[in-house]
Amino acid sequence: MRTRPLKVALLGCGVVGSEVARIMTTHADDLAARIGAPVELAGVAVRRPEKVREGIDPALVTTDATALVKRGDIDVVIEVIGGIEPARTLITTALAHGASVVTANKALLAQDGPALYEKAREHGRDLYFEAAVAGAIPLVRPLRESLAGDKVNRVLGIVNGTTNFILDAMDSTGAGYSEALDEATALGYAEADPTADVEGFDAAAKAAILAGIAFHTRVGLDDVYREGMTEVTAADFASARRMGCTIKLLAILERAADGESVTARVHPAMIPLTHPLASVRGAYNAVFVEADAAGQLMFYGPGAGGSPTASAVLGDLVAVCRNQLNQATGPGESVYTQLPVSSMGDVVTRYHISLDVADKPGVLAQVATVFSELGVSIDTVRQQGRPDSQESGGEASLVVVTHRAADAALTRVVDALRTLDTVRGVASIMRVEGE
Repeated sequence: MRTRPLKVALLGCGVVGSEVARIMTTHADDLAARIGAPVELAGVAVRRPEKVREGIDPALVTTDATALVKRGDIDVVIEVIGGIEPARTLITTALAHGASVVTANKALLAQDGPALYEKAREHGRDLYFEAAVAGAIPLVRPLRESLAGDKVNRVLGIVNGTTNFILDAMDSTGAGYSEALDEATALGYAEADPTADVEGFDAAAKAAILAGIAFHTRVGLDDVYREGMTEVTAADFASARRMGCTIKLLAILERAADGESVTARVHPAMIPLTHPLASVRGAYNAVFVEADAAGQLMFYGPGAGGSPTASAVLGDLVAVCRNQLNQATGPGESVYTQLPVSSMGDVVTRYHISLDVADKPGVLAQVATVFSELGVSIDTVRQQGRPDSQESGGEASLVVVTHRAADAALTRVVDALRTLDTVRGVASIMRVEGE
């Protein structure tokens, strides 16, 4: 592994930027192992240096973003300030001074993406932007790299979590648009001014970026047809249900049948309940891709938020840093972190345990005592007598669902339960994955 660190400049330290800085610090060893060299946060440009940023060395903070990106020792610039200016000037300046760039700026890429890509090629640097579309979902790189040899014909996606939350609430509760928007605002899914989301501007910017990548052509924001979802009503959902459909705000990108043109549009649409996108709930995003050779692919996950977006930014950081090393020294061998492999006994999850027990008072208390004494917490218990209780000697079924516990602890509980004279048998044990 190379010992000289790759130096990173961070532009912006809000929700996403502060999370990027935190992960770079706390996961420094993992990042170094994946890249093949350590990475060092060399400077953080902000507008308000007086604002306390936990975990960031104050000596790294500056208000002079231009001077930071012009430093000759900066290898990578991460831009998470958003907007058109000064982001555009800072990115082009960084590229001109030899730094590669990672950005989450969908508005800038939708407006000036082709010019920025050309600027990066001109200077022999990278410009990566996975976080600009659909948060943590790995989508840009698969379209740009994994499917580069294929022909993408259609991209159909839910790319805005706020609108999906609102439409999902309208569908599942029968609420009107205003009520669903109020709920989204109260829960923090919608901004105080939700115009960019509900009128489709955010989705249109993402659609322009995706169309350019999917179809290898220049697609600007002005090329995307946009229609918001503020006019969708409860009556529309009732009609959709009668047709076996639901309503989603979709980004739809298509190649013409003759291959001579493409279309990009954002608008509410009914989709059959059988379509994979129909089951995307809450503030989640999902993108459905159709390609000649690969067929149908779906990418799903959280589309926004500090941690998910930071995850995408750092994925790009690793890729860009690897490219930097390969340009300097040629491809090297993979570096592994040599993490230990845990035994099954250390695995922590929830459990669903079905017991055959005597149908008499005090059994539940006995069983609960075993769990408590062995340190496994019970979430829910359900006891049910059997119609053939008399013939079976007075047996009942007792189902216990635990909170998260180590497999070894659960094994001790089950062994202890089997020693109780009131427990006739353990009918089944099933792990419950997910929360």
